[in-house]
Amino acid sequence: MRVSKLFTKTSKNVPTDETSKNAQLLMRAGFVYKVMAGVYDYTPLGLRVLDKIKQIIREEMNSVGGQELMMSSLQRKDTWEATGRWDDKAVDIWFKSKLKDGTEVGLAWSHEEAIVEMVKQYVESYKDLPINVYQFQIKLRNELRSKSGIMRGREFLMKDMYSCSLDTEQHDKFYSDTIDAYNRVFERLGIGKDTFMTFASGGAFTEFSHEFQTICDAGEDTIFVHRGKNIAINEEIATDKHLAGLDIKREDLEKFKSAEVGNIFNFGTKKSEDMNFSYTNKEGKKQFVHLGSYGIGITRLMGVIVEKFCDEKGMIWPANIAPFRVYLVRIGSDAVITYADELYNELTSKGIEVLYDDRDVRPGQKFADSELLGIPYRVTVSDRMQDDRTYELVERSNGQKALLTYEQLLAKLD
Repeated sequence: MRVSKLFTKTSKNVPTDETSKNAQLLMRAGFVYKVMAGVYDYTPLGLRVLDKIKQIIREEMNSVGGQELMMSSLQRKDTWEATGRWDDKAVDIWFKSKLKDGTEVGLAWSHEEAIVEMVKQYVESYKDLPINVYQFQIKLRNELRSKSGIMRGREFLMKDMYSCSLDTEQHDKFYSDTIDAYNRVFERLGIGKDTFMTFASGGAFTEFSHEFQTICDAGEDTIFVHRGKNIAINEEIATDKHLAGLDIKREDLEKFKSAEVGNIFNFGTKKSEDMNFSYTNKEGKKQFVHLGSYGIGITRLMGVIVEKFCDEKGMIWPANIAPFRVYLVRIGSDAVITYADELYNELTSKGIEVLYDDRDVRPGQKFADSELLGIPYRVTVSDRMQDDRTYELVERSNGQKALLTYEQLLAKLD
């Protein structure tokens, strides 16, 4: 991709109605476009980041036996009435509407009931279980207040997975495997050391849940971390009773602001009983399916990563989710164009993603844009470097510079 072909442009202006760092930087860099409070469009640059986050999550969900599908955002009223969660008193964030014939529908804020309604059509006996399915889906929630940029939206992208198990033992095994998979996801995204499995309230989902909270000054939650056990507890349930149940002493805890990036829920069989989701066991008896739900906020993750990896110049993307690996800058006479074009073609032919700044603008503007966009490596070519057949490499994360030959450059970028 050439910068001259991008329809988005960088801006020095900070949006006056955005106080969150993630939204300010993403909008200035041209990764997102704000439609309204809590609603954002994602440009080609932003979409490249989201797709890479999704791919990491997809690989880890597949590794524990998840099967990917895609469900409708339109929800039937009767599906949710079975569990009482159509009622606004139970769930107060529904967007609801009506079809032309007057039929009431909702726009999905979650998909637990919907997945049960679908999957139960394919389950008759114990031979049909377990089933573990997931999707990447837009969720819509009619939040009273929407702040924190893309970390809390009325419309957001989520990975939600649902497990259907024969019994508690089978469920617990999958639940544990998913915790391990989540930990691998956050490690691969560069936030593993600051992300903790957290004991929390289940909210509208169930009585208790496990959250995955990332230490983040821009977060809306407060957690207490036990470093020795590598676990945390949400402030809302950090009572003496719960601490004693976890064999944790209050004086051993550290207090942090945090952002929830994932959660997992154990529904047991209650939802299955409400929705008559059962199977026939080996003895021919009816048994209710054991259910679990597992979410990761994709767009929220993107916002948290921006908050944690940035400086006064712009964003600093981890290499495996950056929109491009290299920001190629050419400066000098027209003779450099051929030298830069050759490098661009050679790197892209080797599968290295390059954003090539081919604009006729000042070098300072190119350097500033490369820093704002946060691409891991900036490679510069100039008249002098062309004569020496060298390239200047600057690492965005630490500012280190090096003058390299082509072979040395390739070794660094591979």
